[in-house]
Amino acid sequence: MTPINISLLLFMIGLYGVISKNNLIKKIIGLAIINASVVLFFIAIGYREGGLAPIMSRSEAVDSANQIFVNPIPQALMLTAIVVSISLTAVALALVVKIYSKYKTLDVQKLYEE
Repeated sequence: MTPINISLLLFMIGLYGVISKNNLIKKIIGLAIINASVVLFFIAIGYREGGLAPIMSRSEAVDSANQIFVNPIPQALMLTAIVVSISLTAVALALVVKIYSKYKTLDVQKLYEE
């Protein structure tokens, strides 16, 4: 399987967790899996077989016409996405702690009833 197919499979697993589960913790885990699949997808897009890092000296720049370089932009953007993902997970877990302390349940169906 290619990394793009694996990221699609991970996305579907995370989406299944968010849609089908009633427990808020399981929904947050599903969101984290979705975030990981998006990061894997963008990293897979930037990858090139046999590619080099686009860092070179002036003497190497002349010989670089026939070289294959890896695109560094998706990798740099995904560093930011990882930080945002961790922050989102932390805030969501903090909200779950507050919801549990008030309602004594993490089941979404029971929260709708109250």
